[in-house]
Amino acid sequence: MMGQKKTRVVIMRAGTSKGIFINTVDLPKDLAERNQLILKIFGSPDIRQIDGLGGADPLTSKLAIIGPSTLEGADVDYTFGQVSYVAPTIDFSGNCGNISAGVGPYAVDEGLVEVKEPYTTVRVHNTNTGKILVETVKVENGKAVVEGDYAIDGVPGTGEKIEIDFSKTAGSKTGKLLPTGNVVDTMEVSGVGEIMCSIVDAANPMVFVKAKDIGLTGIETPAQIDKDQTILNILEEIRGKAAVIIGAAKDTKDALENSPAFPMVAFVSPAQDYNDFTTGKLITENEIDFVSRLMFMQVVHKTYAGTGTICTGAAAKIKGTVVNQVMEEKGKGQELTLNIGHPAGTIEIDVAAKEVNGEWELEKAAINRTARRIMEGFCYTV
Repeated sequence: MMGQKKTRVVIMRAGTSKGIFINTVDLPKDLAERNQLILKIFGSPDIRQIDGLGGADPLTSKLAIIGPSTLEGADVDYTFGQVSYVAPTIDFSGNCGNISAGVGPYAVDEGLVEVKEPYTTVRVHNTNTGKILVETVKVENGKAVVEGDYAIDGVPGTGEKIEIDFSKTAGSKTGKLLPTGNVVDTMEVSGVGEIMCSIVDAANPMVFVKAKDIGLTGIETPAQIDKDQTILNILEEIRGKAAVIIGAAKDTKDALENSPAFPMVAFVSPAQDYNDFTTGKLITENEIDFVSRLMFMQVVHKTYAGTGTICTGAAAKIKGTVVNQVMEEKGKGQELTLNIGHPAGTIEIDVAAKEVNGEWELEKAAINRTARRIMEGFCYTV
C-alpha cells in the first residue's frame, strides 16, 4: 500500500484574497500530473473542499506557482490559478491582483531574489499575461515586514504596505488597452435589449456596463445579486459575449465552461451613499469617485479584485467609456488618485492615461495592498 504524497506549501493572505503558494520545484513537470496534484491539495471539486486546503469561496480558492524567472529583466515567474470547487478545473487565463501582492514577500522570504534593505524591488513576470509587475517590499533582517499601519477595506487590522505597479500590463490578453478600438460598444442582451458597454484590457480584460441599464441601482449587496438568478444570467451573458468579442471563447457556453474567471464583468454607477455590507458603516459619495460591483466566478466579488481595480481605474481615465461617463456625472475623477466604492468599502488607485495619435496609453496604474504568511508546511494527498 502506497503512503500519502506530501508537497511543501505556503498559505498566504494577500490583499483581500487567500491562496496557496507553491514553489515550481515542488510540483511535477508534467502539466496534467501537476494540475491533478493541485486539485487534490485544494480538495476540488467539492463545494466545501472538505478534503483539502481550499476555502470553499472564489476569494479563498486561489493558487500561486512561483519560481525563478524565465524572462530576462524579471526576478521571478508567477503563475496564477483560479481553482474551481464545482468542477475539476483550474483557470489559468488571467491574473489576480490581490494574490499578486503576496508574490513579492514570498519571493523575499523564500530566498528567490536578492534582498536589499530597507526596500526590495521584485520584478514579477506574470506568465498568465506575459506582463511584468513591479513590487516594492519592506524588508528587515532579510525577511518581508508584515506589521504596519496600512489598512485595506475587507481585511481586519493593518499591515505593512506593498506597492504594486501594473502600468506595464495594458493589453494583458488582447495586446490592446481597448480591444475593439472603441471606448463604447453596443451589445444585445436577452430580456434587456441593446445596451452600451466598454471593453478594456489592463492587468486583466473586463467589460463594463451601467448599473441602470440592467435595472440596478449599483449599490446592491452581494447577497441581493447572488440570489437573483435573472440578473446573474444577464451579467454572465454580458461577460460571455465579451469573451467571444476578445477571442477568449468561441461562444458563451465555452466562456462559462473554459474561461469562467476572465474576462470579468462589472456594473458601475455614479458616486452615492451606501452601507458597507460587512460592518454597516456608511460610505458617502464624498469619499468615492464612483461605485462599482464586480462579478467574479459568477458571483459578486465581496470587495474588489486587484487586477479589476487596475482595469477599472484605467477605464475611468479613458474619456467616453461607461466608467468615465458615470464618474463625470458627479464631476469626479480630476485627481491622480481615484477611490472606487465596492461592497465592503473603498479601494484607491493612482492611475493616469493619455491619448496619443488616437490611441489610449496607460501611463500609471499602482495600488497598495498588504499580505502575510499564515502557514507553511506539507500538504498530504492521496
